[in-house]
Amino acid sequence: MVADANSSNNTAQSAAKAASPRIGDLLIERGLITDEQMALALAHQRDNCPNRLLGKVIMELGFVSPEDLLRTTAGALGVAFVHVTPAMVHSDVVDVLPREFIDENNLLPLWVRDNQLAVAIEDFTNVFMIETIERMSGCSVHVVSATTENIRSVLDPLVNNRSEVGFEDLLNEIRDDQLTVVEKTDEEPDDLENAASGSPVIKLVNQIIHGAICERASDIHLEPNEGVFRVRYRVDGELYEKLQPPFSMVAAVVSRIKIMAGMDIAERRVPQDGGITVMLNKQAVDLRVSTMPTKFGEKAVIRVVDNRGGTTDLGKQGFSAVMLPKIREIISEKNGVILVTGPTGSGKSTTLYGCLAEIVSPKVNVSTIEDPIENNMAGVNQFQVNKKAGFTFAGALRSLLRQDPDVIMVGEVRDGETAQIATQAALTGHLVLSTLHTNDAPSAVTRLINMGVEPYLVAASLRGVLAQRLVRRICPHCKTETEPQPVVRQTLHRMFGDTLPIETFFTGRGCQRCRNTGCVGRIGIYELLVPDGRLLEAISRGAALQELRRISAAGGGYTTLRDDGIDKVKQGIASIDSLLEVVARKDDAGDQVSAPGHGDVWHGATRDGD
Repeated sequence: MVADANSSNNTAQSAAKAASPRIGDLLIERGLITDEQMALALAHQRDNCPNRLLGKVIMELGFVSPEDLLRTTAGALGVAFVHVTPAMVHSDVVDVLPREFIDENNLLPLWVRDNQLAVAIEDFTNVFMIETIERMSGCSVHVVSATTENIRSVLDPLVNNRSEVGFEDLLNEIRDDQLTVVEKTDEEPDDLENAASGSPVIKLVNQIIHGAICERASDIHLEPNEGVFRVRYRVDGELYEKLQPPFSMVAAVVSRIKIMAGMDIAERRVPQDGGITVMLNKQAVDLRVSTMPTKFGEKAVIRVVDNRGGTTDLGKQGFSAVMLPKIREIISEKNGVILVTGPTGSGKSTTLYGCLAEIVSPKVNVSTIEDPIENNMAGVNQFQVNKKAGFTFAGALRSLLRQDPDVIMVGEVRDGETAQIATQAALTGHLVLSTLHTNDAPSAVTRLINMGVEPYLVAASLRGVLAQRLVRRICPHCKTETEPQPVVRQTLHRMFGDTLPIETFFTGRGCQRCRNTGCVGRIGIYELLVPDGRLLEAISRGAALQELRRISAAGGGYTTLRDDGIDKVKQGIASIDSLLEVVARKDDAGDQVSAPGHGDVWHGATRDGD
């Protein structure tokens, strides 16, 4: 049956482009519902859930089964509907896509033949999903339709049979050709090199890296303590323990990672930094390695820079329908400075890449200065900072101005020299995009002034500031209504008074697909400041930060991080708890202070990035 679906060339792309008949009429024609049931469903949709699809309404009212609804919809759009069985699934094909991606999107890879991947999926009209699958797998995709329950009944045993493994099984789980390391060669001491080159050590390190990439981890922590060696992943901003190898393997594992990163394994007394490139499913993933000595051995942290499933489309990064046109308007300027602010790991680089993707054109010279280059972009000249060679942000920016650029992206404004050169570049006809580490948008102004840029130059060059954070998405598979804790309600009353802006709160209760965390992935919340005349005047005379905040709020159209986050809580995208972890609150004096939080990389739907 699946082979027939493949030969029929019924892809999701063609399905999405086909004229969509009214699902209610199709169900009536097939005798699955009556005219009276159709009228009741339309009335219920109109009165209670106007934004919900009619087919979903009919199913939720119990007039039709999920299978009959899906079979009818698929048949109308020319997509084969199948009942998947384990015999249809080639077990090795499940590994073509990351496990977390498969679970999150409830799909099942079936087989690969002649570089064509067959996938069973319920949401077969999601063209963007199909494009992501093609990009991740490197194959053209043919879809068949199957119900969620059918997919899970086949997929869950496959996952469970592979998840409950001991340490010895873990070493044998990954195939030798599944993860390829692009090695850096240097002479190393024989004893450490021999220990780090042992087969169990190599397999363990490869499995740790492979597992982190598949689970969308942004960081890997390898931590020695007294008699304990633990490996932790940071996923969606939170750390969790993955495994505890024998403590005796600490030195060999860290040495293996240092060899891969081109670092000095003989030096274990000082911190070191390095980089690794691995090939997974024929696609490159960059890893940044940092080591530091501890009392019980070296600790290593590996940052995973994985853009295989990410997106540079601004329209998919969580901007509201009001904010997105404003951002597109300011990045269409011919000159000026545009800043993206936030803590490390709040998705700033992802946003900048999204802006560049909209600007890049054969008629525009777009250049970037980065440390490191996180995403290779076609049509963009990208330059890597090299501090050891004296190629700094400021030096690179100074040289780049002699390269006839139209648009310049500077990875980060780290010092006064870079800030002043960027400002001068903006005043001489260039559009400059960069990042700053500030808590909110108005703070970027005072930060530039503190760096030594004259206030009147800031006012003359600044086109806009976008502050952002990342909040965890509620898992759609276990999403449920909840009642906030009393302390949360007290915080909301302190922030908003007696009238709360949210009536219904949602959370994820935890399920297998989200590892019982209740969250899957993260989404951005944003604060966009576009200076008007009054604010520019205040900037030019060096007004204090609190005055800049008051003027921004009084100007209208200024949405704070907190406001944008509240909108996402209202929509049921994020929980109130995850929002309060990252947004600025107000203390008793009315001044904004930052809540503690940790930011990390965007898979993206978006993959979290700095």
